Amino acid sequence: MISFLLMVNKQGQTRLSSYYEWISMEERVALESEIIRKCLSRSELQCSFLEYRGYKVIYRRYASLFFIVGTKGGADIKNLENNTENELGMLEFIHALVETMDRWAGSICELDIMYQLEQVHFLLDEMVMNGYVVETNKNNVLRPLDLMERESQKADQGMFR
Repeated sequence: MISFLLMVNKQGQTRLSSYYEWISMEERVALESEIIRKCLSRSELQCSFLEYRGYKVIYRRYASLFFIVGTKGGADIKNLENNTENELGMLEFIHALVETMDRWAGSICELDIMYQLEQVHFLLDEMVMNGYVVETNKNNVLRPLDLMERESQKADQGMFR
């Protein structure tokens, strides 16, 4: 299960964060800054997986953005079961997310995320539900976004006639 997903630029500024389990705001701020610092300080020759404060952190850099996914690491104390999240599967999910965003926005960049944050959250919500990856097919993910865009264009045209 995914605990959180972060999109961060090279300067360490969080552009998007999505949490799938409750974490207090103070804990989120501390966790984000520490994980971002850890991921940014690693070289490209190092592995894209690390364990930190009970989380398995999987990250990947695309252009100027880091996509960081956190899952519960090791044994989950509440459920007393081992986390079976596959790190390579999470890397594949990050890649599918980036490819979907590329198809949606052309070539995804930091500005697309900043200025169209609501659509990016909607796109992410189509792919991940309650911490579980539910859809990776680009066409299925983008269809509702395309429908919303078409309907908003119809409303805009009717409004200015």
